[in-house]
Amino acid sequence: MSDQHNPMAPLGDPESSREHTPYQPELVADDHDIEVHYAESAEDFVERVAAIDDDLADQRAEMLRQGLRDYELDDEDLAMLEADAAGQDDVYYLPALPVLAVVGRPNVGKSALVNRILGRREAVVEDVPGVTRDRVSYRAEWGGRGFTVVDTGGWEPDAKGIDRSVAEQAEIAIELADAVLFVVDANVGATATDEHVVRMLRKTDRPVILAANKIDDVVQEPNAAPLWSLGLGEPWPTSALHGRGVADLLDEVMRVLPQESRVAEREVGGPRRVAIVGRPNVGKSSLLNKAAGEERVVVNDLAGTTRDPVDSLVEVGGKLWRFVDTAGIRKRVHLQQGADFYASLRTATALDKAEVAIVVFDVAEPLGVQDVRIVEMVLQSGRALVLAFNKWDLIDDERRWQLEREIEQDLSHVSWAPRVNISARTGRHLEKLVPALETALASWDTRIPTGKLNAFLTELAQEFPHPLRGGKQPRILFATQAQTRPPTFVLFTTGFLDPGYRRFIQRRLREVFSFEGTPIVVNMRVRERRRKK
Repeated sequence: MSDQHNPMAPLGDPESSREHTPYQPELVADDHDIEVHYAESAEDFVERVAAIDDDLADQRAEMLRQGLRDYELDDEDLAMLEADAAGQDDVYYLPALPVLAVVGRPNVGKSALVNRILGRREAVVEDVPGVTRDRVSYRAEWGGRGFTVVDTGGWEPDAKGIDRSVAEQAEIAIELADAVLFVVDANVGATATDEHVVRMLRKTDRPVILAANKIDDVVQEPNAAPLWSLGLGEPWPTSALHGRGVADLLDEVMRVLPQESRVAEREVGGPRRVAIVGRPNVGKSSLLNKAAGEERVVVNDLAGTTRDPVDSLVEVGGKLWRFVDTAGIRKRVHLQQGADFYASLRTATALDKAEVAIVVFDVAEPLGVQDVRIVEMVLQSGRALVLAFNKWDLIDDERRWQLEREIEQDLSHVSWAPRVNISARTGRHLEKLVPALETALASWDTRIPTGKLNAFLTELAQEFPHPLRGGKQPRILFATQAQTRPPTFVLFTTGFLDPGYRRFIQRRLREVFSFEGTPIVVNMRVRERRRKK
């Protein structure tokens, strides 16, 4: 019986019969061979997936879902499968994990403490103060509860305009957190910089836990007592280096963190939020001013300037949008040399609040490392993406040829993003931004029916099975789209899928279902068969 009429055939079963010749996995050295073979039959594959009967696909997906009963599943797996079976019209989101921001001045042990909380060396630990680092989020777990840890860069005590800079950084860290872990070097004691932060923390309604770090033994424990004077409650003696006291600290963190985040939820309804990001002087503010039809934003690129992202309600293309202008991000330099650190924080904040990002490039200048880094920030944020190449009225034929080569070399990994060539100064092609934004947002919101998704993966796995690794071939048991914004797919598998094969799946998802303008995420859940009692 052909598996096309056998809904119980497992995904990627090498014994399943096909009318076409299947790709032999034992011949695969890496995903390059899969790509070469696939290129010869891509059009046929897309047509075959599109022709699959919806009722048959749904029947097959239900059989595969029932087949998961033979595997060990946890509570989160069951909740996801139950939501999937409830119907694809209902958008299912995993619970928003509570967020803990770890803040403090340089060299107090923030990143070391984050690593200790995570149980692995994830955050970069720097012994030199003033090194620029972006704010980074990690998923952690304690006592069976998951939460997000946000590691922030340290505050430079001697930086120019410390009062304003410290206030801005504290506000951003607090705004995006459900609780704040304030780390102080107990052996040094409270400094003037610490007191600046404390004054800001006292104005917030977020709970604050005070970690008296670098208490490596019992002899040093009395050093934590003077920190009571900060007025933040009990200082918790900890040693990020040795792990001493971290368990008690995390118990307190779990006590104050809510079960579900109050800040991670996205706004529903209202104008779609658009973040305008890019290097300084590429025309971000000019773009906003031209779209608004008036001068709403003043550009200031002075080093050390601290400035909140500016929200503006703008009507473009007959629709109301909320544009968020951000400060330009310069190359990585030390804190005392500029506002790089704070600009990165502001951009990250704008992205967290946005639904889609317009990355603006200056076509008169060669694409640089910083342009690519900003694109990566958008990808890491999971937001929809539109590429806007500004100052197109200044480009000549030679520069246009060079630009195409630069795009092909540096931005090939986001070739799925809509591209618009504009002039913020003259307003040229500004009207093309709206269709690009709408396309990206529609893809960002897209949900693939479970039947279609599993039918797609069945065809893919049977024609392009996972390469053999150690004599074993992992199979995909079932797949579901866990959430949208961005589209996130979860594959239940019998073994670990190689990164190259996961990228291969992502590329085929785009080829069949488009997803123009949005990143897509493919996660795995490796599950073993239940042991017979």
